[in-house]
Amino acid sequence: MSVDYGPLGGFIGLWTGDQGVDVAPELDEDESSAYYERLVFEPAGDVDNADSQELVMLRYNQVVMRKRNDEVFHNEAGFLIWDAERRLVMQSFAIPRGLSLVAGGLAEVTSEVVAINVRAAADDAQWSISQAPFLAAKARTVSFERGYQLRGDMLTYNQTTHLEIYSRSMAHTDTNVLKRTS
Repeated sequence: MSVDYGPLGGFIGLWTGDQGVDVAPELDEDESSAYYERLVFEPAGDVDNADSQELVMLRYNQVVMRKRNDEVFHNEAGFLIWDAERRLVMQSFAIPRGLSLVAGGLAEVTSEVVAINVRAAADDAQWSISQAPFLAAKARTVSFERGYQLRGDMLTYNQTTHLEIYSRSMAHTDTNVLKRTS
């Protein structure tokens, strides 16, 4: 029996992009950095939750490097999950700084584009953010939003992470355009 990945099916594959822009907090001012990345989505099958929820999922890994020095500054591992009955997309991931989250939202599908937008917030009981004590005290993630737009073999994303860091609140943003390479 084959698995129907719904709006996630078009994401399967290896994606690369070198047009990334990261605007991140620094102690004295915000820093804008150019980056490139590798993002792979792999089929991970289906699962039943409590015998009443049917989910399908893609496993993914995103590795992001700064153009100026080729150093990895972001490595994210997670799942993109489709609940067809509820028409709901979920994204769960962890980054090795002591942060994980479960975000939720909707998929909008037309003949030309699949648009997925998910959100999570530290104070949201349904779509929450969990962070280690150091991050909660020094670089607290307050909320997270990510939007994907898939058009054939081109994937664009924008994300905003609202932080409390360096005694101020700020929006850390990332955006990139990726092409499917396999």
